[in-house]
Amino acid sequence: MKKNKLKILITEEKIIKQVSYLAKRISKDYRRKGKLLIVGILKGSMIFLSDLVRQLEIDCEIDFISIRSYDGKNSSGVVQLILDLYDNPVGKNILIVEDIVDTGRTLKFLKENLLTRKAKSVKICVLLNKIGRRKTNIKIDYKGFDVPNKFIVGYGLDYKEKYRNLPYIASID
Repeated sequence: MKKNKLKILITEEKIIKQVSYLAKRISKDYRRKGKLLIVGILKGSMIFLSDLVRQLEIDCEIDFISIRSYDGKNSSGVVQLILDLYDNPVGKNILIVEDIVDTGRTLKFLKENLLTRKAKSVKICVLLNKIGRRKTNIKIDYKGFDVPNKFIVGYGLDYKEKYRNLPYIASID
């Protein structure tokens, strides 16, 4: 069995600092807007979302959605809704939390879907922004880091369900 080589791109310390910064910005922006529904995209966002919400200084609810657009390392170009929200999004301020934005298709699909279902507002928070891969125009409201156009693992991101538990972000050969 071939062992994959990993190159650390973002350390655990840098991630902790940036997640704290994002939580402060989100708390400030939503302090007077009422309760926030945070929608995590499974499975990749789970670690980022957990660390983020523990540092928020506002009322929030959490829900999850599962969307598939990848097959191993490759984007299929088709977004499939696997698991929908438990809560009704009507009239709610929603913050989508995602691990990484690559082509932008998944986030565009989800944002349009939630707005069509009469969400009051929909903003997007991503830990990682992959440079040079966007296939659609999507606004990222809160961004952790820009990363190169490489396959990324760690801190929730996987390759064939491996490496999610790494406390740092790494590229994989």
